[in-house]
Amino acid sequence: MRSFKTSLRTATLTALLIAVPLAGAYAAGHHSKGALDATDPTDMTGPRVEALIAQVQGVRQGIVDARQANNITPAVAERLEMRTAHIGQAAEKVAASYHGRIPAAQYHDLLRRLDNVDQRLMVDTGSGFLIGDGADGGNYPNG
Repeated sequence: MRSFKTSLRTATLTALLIAVPLAGAYAAGHHSKGALDATDPTDMTGPRVEALIAQVQGVRQGIVDARQANNITPAVAERLEMRTAHIGQAAEKVAASYHGRIPAAQYHDLLRRLDNVDQRLMVDTGSGFLIGDGADGGNYPNG
């Protein structure tokens, strides 16, 4: 489990470090306004949006890694990817409604939903932690 979390963190950090400079370079090359002009209200900006995008990319990479390692079936991978995509789409919709930003309440809800997908992935791969001490006859997956 430790190596899965470490690789997920590494993948998330790598995705963030790659995406941010590339997004800035793309915007600078395709932006026709001056540097001091107001941004387009549909631009996805702000630390919450960037953090959520990085988290979505990290979960997607975890799904890909688990599938390539044959820890989950293609059907499970597809189901998890669909849930992750819906969360990403919901984030885009919220950001579009709030001029490129995500309010705290919606941000925390989206993160909770994404964490549920991540927990489901860990349970499906067998790396989720168990709750219970076995006194009642067994331990149970947390998720």
